[in-house]
Amino acid sequence: MHLEPIVSFAILLTVILIVPLIFERLKLPGLLGLLAAGVVLGPHGFHLLHNESETLKLLSGIGLIYLMFVAGLEIDMEQFERTKHRSIGFGTFTFLVPLIVGTIVGRIFGFGWNASFLIGSLFASHTLLAYPIISRLGVINNEAVTVTIGATIFTDIGSLLVLAVCIGIHQGEFSTFSLVKLLLGLIIYSAVILFGFKWLGHEFFRRTGDEQGNQFLFILLVVFISALGAEVIGVEKIVGAFLAGLAVNEVIGSGPVKEKVVFVGNVLFIPIFFVSLGLLIDIPAFISSISSIWLTLAILAGLIGSKFTAALLAKLVYRYNWREMITMWSLSLPQVAATLAATLVGYRAGLLTENVLNAVIVLMIVTATLGPLITSRSAAGLTITDTTPETTGSTLGWKDDPADALTVVVPVRNPETERNLIEMAALFVRRESGKVVALAVTPAHLHMDAPELENDIQRSKNLLSNAVDLGREFGVEVEPVARIDQGIAQGISHASREENSNLIVMGWGITTGLRARLFGGVIDRVLWASHCPVAVTRLLDSPSNIHSILIPIENLTQESVRIVRFAQILADANQAEVTLLHVCDRRTSNARIAWMKSQLDLLVSRHFPQSRTTIKVMPADNVVSAILNTAKSCDLVVLRSRRRRLSIGQVAVSDVTTDVVRQLQCSVVLLGEPQGYQASIRKARVTIKKVSSPTVS
Repeated sequence: MHLEPIVSFAILLTVILIVPLIFERLKLPGLLGLLAAGVVLGPHGFHLLHNESETLKLLSGIGLIYLMFVAGLEIDMEQFERTKHRSIGFGTFTFLVPLIVGTIVGRIFGFGWNASFLIGSLFASHTLLAYPIISRLGVINNEAVTVTIGATIFTDIGSLLVLAVCIGIHQGEFSTFSLVKLLLGLIIYSAVILFGFKWLGHEFFRRTGDEQGNQFLFILLVVFISALGAEVIGVEKIVGAFLAGLAVNEVIGSGPVKEKVVFVGNVLFIPIFFVSLGLLIDIPAFISSISSIWLTLAILAGLIGSKFTAALLAKLVYRYNWREMITMWSLSLPQVAATLAATLVGYRAGLLTENVLNAVIVLMIVTATLGPLITSRSAAGLTITDTTPETTGSTLGWKDDPADALTVVVPVRNPETERNLIEMAALFVRRESGKVVALAVTPAHLHMDAPELENDIQRSKNLLSNAVDLGREFGVEVEPVARIDQGIAQGISHASREENSNLIVMGWGITTGLRARLFGGVIDRVLWASHCPVAVTRLLDSPSNIHSILIPIENLTQESVRIVRFAQILADANQAEVTLLHVCDRRTSNARIAWMKSQLDLLVSRHFPQSRTTIKVMPADNVVSAILNTAKSCDLVVLRSRRRRLSIGQVAVSDVTTDVVRQLQCSVVLLGEPQGYQASIRKARVTIKKVSSPTVS
């Protein structure tokens, strides 16, 4: 039974929306639910969905490309650069050992050399499913962890190159000349993608400013041109998609464009790909075939054993301890993105059998469960040898020259929030000696004599006049600046740069409309384009009435020190109490809790010796609940404005910051630092020390 395309699409959307939620309520992976839905609704179930459907072919094909593109996009090139030599070393171990073992497994079960090498390449790659766990535990700076993360780029590229060669050999007459031609084409093609599109991306983003809609479309165009180019030279399109992810990795950074690109793939196309994968699974045939069961067991044992051997070799060569070795093994164990994509390509090309496809799906489920489970236990005891961050300069630590006066820009647009925003800025300026710049941005019209424009300009003048009066009331200098610009966010970013501001204090903006949801609101665009930190405030009362401040701390980084400094200025103005809250996993040992507390004590004694600061290290199962319960007795919560993106293999967004802000009953400040500012911090090689836990700091 073949349904209308619109009916098939409606079924897919229903599955993607409902099934993962049900499985996650049952404490099962959402991806397992998508695979199960494909089995139930497919040709081996209720026959509602079919792989022959043009709709499903198109959407699952896009999902496959998107899966590999996001895999390349999520690789941290800076971490790879820091430990590239050891990363290449471990990458070689965890690529070659599984490749050899997988090839042996293929030969034992009667596959030819070409198919056996392809099976070996499936073993060689890995997916960093446990990255959120090590981030939460604060052990990313441990060298063994960083080396494993860096090795991902080596294993993924290597396995995809083996796939390209194997498929190329399978589809044509094998000869030394054809092999050399294929490899030469791959080298030239890879160079064009990695360097050509990287340069083109930088130029396009530079010329388009904050036009996120066009930048979004440009990234999609790069992905699909790269995929088509791969097919032109005779390799699989997923190779091109992965290289495209690496090429634009640095171009889009971690800003709103990347979030939207990844969001579209992870909520729509990638889940559809996993549903289509489930359509290929024939469970009755798998169970009835004894040989397929033995093949599955051999693939499982070969993968787990070979990854363990590779981690053991790294331990012996680089002198890591056993806990670090186990962590490296568990991090390199999960097989999801590249493995599934390559398996499907090999299956469709006729190089791999249905038994191999079924075995790899079982492999994915087992390793995706086992790897993160082992990581959560082994990584909890890792040590970090970095020291607590130092800061220089002014109290805020944001000025290049401490002798310069502090400049705080306050965009004024809403008369109801103007008073609190000016008062907040005045607290900083009085402490740091500087000025407040009240900024009113009027969006440009096509005709400069338009009556609507004249009305907007007059409204801006009234707001600026009121801001100057408020400045006199609070005892600070307020400089009014009126500006006409193409957009509000653009005007704020441009004026802040021209004024050489050290901080932007903004009121809470509500994102509405389809365009704002897809391409971000004013705050998103200011955070992305601004040269300095931005404090986004939702103040329920006057800043002078703030007497207790809560700061949830995730990692003890340079950014966290600035957040504490920000809160400390408010506290000093009102003689308020500050509480530093660190929420850790309930399984964290007493020794590690004591260590975390000592690090926070060191931070306070080093930077704020005269402050009234309380430190809490709280083991809890639910980070959001722990923060909300502590916040009940506070007037203000200061959070780091940082959104969490979907990772490979996830189909639901979990953003602790969003959940906390939504439920808080007190005032909130989200302190965000733009991508460019964070990059300058990293380039300065500031020494940091990670302290584990929640998603907010």
